[in-house]
Amino acid sequence: MHLYIAPGAKRVTISSLGGGCSCEATKAAGKKDGPSNRRFSFRSALPTILIAGVLLPFVFIRAAFVALDGASRCSSNNHCFGWRFGPQFLWGGDTSLRLGNELVRALMEAQEEGVEGSAVEAAPKSFSDLVADVTANQYDLKTFALKTKAMLLKMDSKARIARKGESIYRNLATIGIPKSMHCLSLRLAEEYSVNALARAPLPPPEFISHLTDRTRHHIALLTDNILAAAVAVSTAMTSSSEPQKMVFHILTDKKTYGPMHAWFALNPVTPAVVEVKGLHQFEWPTEVNVQVMKTVEAHRMIWEHHYHRSRREMEEEEYSDLEALIPGSFSLLNHLRIFLPELFPKLDRIVFLDDDVIVQRDLSPLWSLNLKGKANGAVIGSFDGDEGNQLTCLGGKFSEHLNFSNPIISEAFNVNSCGWLHGMNIFNLRQWRRENITQKYLQWLKLNIESGFTLWRMGSLPPALLAFDGHMYPIDPSWHIAGLGQFPHSRVQTVNLESAAVVHFSGPAKPWLEIGSPDLRTLWRAHVNFSSKFIRCCRIML
Repeated sequence: MHLYIAPGAKRVTISSLGGGCSCEATKAAGKKDGPSNRRFSFRSALPTILIAGVLLPFVFIRAAFVALDGASRCSSNNHCFGWRFGPQFLWGGDTSLRLGNELVRALMEAQEEGVEGSAVEAAPKSFSDLVADVTANQYDLKTFALKTKAMLLKMDSKARIARKGESIYRNLATIGIPKSMHCLSLRLAEEYSVNALARAPLPPPEFISHLTDRTRHHIALLTDNILAAAVAVSTAMTSSSEPQKMVFHILTDKKTYGPMHAWFALNPVTPAVVEVKGLHQFEWPTEVNVQVMKTVEAHRMIWEHHYHRSRREMEEEEYSDLEALIPGSFSLLNHLRIFLPELFPKLDRIVFLDDDVIVQRDLSPLWSLNLKGKANGAVIGSFDGDEGNQLTCLGGKFSEHLNFSNPIISEAFNVNSCGWLHGMNIFNLRQWRRENITQKYLQWLKLNIESGFTLWRMGSLPPALLAFDGHMYPIDPSWHIAGLGQFPHSRVQTVNLESAAVVHFSGPAKPWLEIGSPDLRTLWRAHVNFSSKFIRCCRIML
């Protein structure tokens, strides 16, 4: 092979020695290439096209992202220019982290800055309105954060007002007397005045001795609710294995005495014995009358204190004490239970029932139950957990009822002690008298007033917890299930209702009210005597 380079021209000749094959490239020196000499090489252009085809989509997508999202990233045109066309234009970086940091900074600044009331009123009403406002006005992050804060303050204020309204209206619904039940009371009062059978003695003269017979099973109810008392008495009698031994003592006020007497005179629960007695018919000693009046007056003062405090703090609080502030909370009937030994001076043992209960099981074993020297037998707690050794306080702990920040309480009681369920209790009246528990109750009422009403939260149960402390005997939890009238209704497991001896609709949602749980109202409704002409006449449908 030979290589020739011509000196006068740009020529390169390559020839092969073996056989006449040569390759020559020539370009004359000093001459311009003419049109015939210009040739385009597709081999050299192909890599360029391929590279452009790969990069151009990326550049287009990146440019679109910058155009759509750049407004929230920058605060000036110069900054936008550097951000859009700098190195991050191609390679980006952690932009979501930058945006998050800027948003957090804007929210922190908005938290420190106050929002005027006018700004809250003018704030968007919903998230959709906020998005529309921000989109239309292109706010920066700080303005967006302030707008969001104003919207949240506005929504929080509305929610707080709605919760207060719910509490007030629900409370009004609990203290109102349904029209049908008011009709029942009026109809029975009329019947008592015109019908001699409705005024028949209760009990009949031949059963008077049963009222003080200590061998019989005595049950006491203090109520002015005729329909509720009828359900409680009928279910207790029909569930008993020895109904002929049962004696029901129904105590009511003067206003309800006539209608209550008429109902049980016209609807006897034989073979059980029923006594209906008005408070005006009791002849107590003078000292007992004085104690009763002091008790009612003390509870009235406590009620007024909590009522006015709630009114003063209504802007901050949400009427948490409304349930305890109902008018019945300081009624005489509500507080006479602490005077059961004086109401039944010749009895040694009695079962007390609230009127909002139904009895599903025989209560007879309670009268033979050994209370081991205690005055009050009640459901206190139950054991649960995998090993069955974890105690659940069914009546709540003392800390839920008492004020342990007061040294009078903290020095005398255990904060973790369990309260007891009231509404179904077996009382040893002899032990009650021996321990002078009623006087202890009155002393605690006096101490609470002297301490500025700071010993316990509103309610009639706390002073009873203090007076009976150390005198409680825990009975099996299946005797009494309470809380069926609480909100929410699902807090009571219906699976345990069938095995319970007494089902208690404690709480504001009574089964005779429309706010009660429909399923639980059906449970109570099944025991209403709809065959009575008075029930039908007053259209008590429940």
